[in-house]
Amino acid sequence: MAKVSARELAKFLNNHLNIYDYQDYGPNGLQIEGSSEISKIAFAVSAQRDSIEKAVEMGANAMIVHHGLFWKFHGVRTVTGSFAKRVKPLIKNDINLFGYHLPLDAHIEDGNAAGIAKRLGLKDLAPYGDHKGMPTGLQGRFERPLSPSELKDLLKNILNHDIIHSEPNDEKISSMGIITGGANSDWRYCVREGLDAYLTGEMSEHDWHESREEGIHFFAGGHNATERFGVLALKDLIEEKYGIECVFIDSPNPA
Repeated sequence: MAKVSARELAKFLNNHLNIYDYQDYGPNGLQIEGSSEISKIAFAVSAQRDSIEKAVEMGANAMIVHHGLFWKFHGVRTVTGSFAKRVKPLIKNDINLFGYHLPLDAHIEDGNAAGIAKRLGLKDLAPYGDHKGMPTGLQGRFERPLSPSELKDLLKNILNHDIIHSEPNDEKISSMGIITGGANSDWRYCVREGLDAYLTGEMSEHDWHESREEGIHFFAGGHNATERFGVLALKDLIEEKYGIECVFIDSPNPA
């Protein structure tokens, strides 16, 4: 049975995803330490109760997620209530928890935006967005300009999720910026970069109006739905590099 040490896996992922370049909303890397040797890894978008319980059931001794358990906006937390029901099974079953947030959004090969960009067939990929001096997504150009309805249908098929579209006009779309998840207001970088369209997971009421008035096609395809691609890419990467058994735990979420 193939194994890797938790220390080696953490070092590889931390360096591969350039986590030390980011000032994130929470810690990237190993968040809860478990067994020193890892032979089975569960991947999920979020470390929530259902995904953790499934990881326990399948005998995983590590979880790699996009949304970990610790966030600056929570402040100091006690391990009680529903939060305890997430933490306790990990500790009790000696499961390592790794979380990678903004670095996994933006990684040009294995990130969330990269996974969508590849499936869209975008060319000339370049960094997009800015969080304290670091990009949080990608931008690129379509080989063939698409009508708004064509692009909406393509996104629906890729994301397997309903698409909200704020449509300023019916002109064909040649370029797009992508930041997955909850980057509602970052369509504004499209104006600066001269892009036609923007994709993220969520859309707020005022951004619906403002993006249209600036001439930007704004597509929202679901927070969870847009953020499956990074952990899936890491799953493939780690399977190939270490030969470890890896499983993806889907967590369907309409938001």
